[in-house]
Amino acid sequence: MNAVSDVAADPAVATTLPDRLRITEVFLSLQGEARDAGWPTVFVRLTGCPLRCQYCDTAYAFHGGQWREIDDLLLEVAAHGVRHVCVTGGEPLAQKRCIGLLAKLCDAGYQVSLETSGALDISEVDPRVSRVLDIKTPGSAEVARNLWSNLALLTVHDQVKFVLCGRADYDWARGIVAEHHIDAICDVLFSPSKDEIAPRDLADWIVADRAPVRFQMQLHKLLWNDEPGR
Repeated sequence: MNAVSDVAADPAVATTLPDRLRITEVFLSLQGEARDAGWPTVFVRLTGCPLRCQYCDTAYAFHGGQWREIDDLLLEVAAHGVRHVCVTGGEPLAQKRCIGLLAKLCDAGYQVSLETSGALDISEVDPRVSRVLDIKTPGSAEVARNLWSNLALLTVHDQVKFVLCGRADYDWARGIVAEHHIDAICDVLFSPSKDEIAPRDLADWIVADRAPVRFQMQLHKLLWNDEPGR
């Protein structure tokens, strides 16, 4: 079982572990994508994810992990001595207590971002958090999981990301951005799926179409490939 099913299947666990989350890893690196790319950042990676995107690069976070006290996590984050914190997964919102972790990180004065698939409700996330909503394209094999009601909750503080697997995904994503006027609300990021679309091709399409989006490549993959903890 993953962290979500472990708790859901045993109400006693939820009662006896009120301030814990199942964690895969906590590490210091450079933020590799989105608005804060390049900043030294502490990553708190939660265990478990209900999605199975065909290009997922963090499948090692689907299972396992360790139960950690939220206050203990705050101490570990503080020990790294940086102001940016990214809560990621897996799918962090699949663990309900993630909401409390995010609020406590904000209370402690960190600049906090949340990487979420967009398949789960973001309405309870602390408004001080920059929610990086990863809308799933047809090429991801999980497009049916998008929770479209999340788009109405976006603010200028948030970001929307599309990982694109080919020209069809690009055209689809442009249509979604236009239909929902996402670029008028917050930053929109287009990223090429590794080994599925040439970054130069994506860049050329964006320029040719004057698309109202930001091209991005994942800095951490350029520097460290897919090495866990980097």
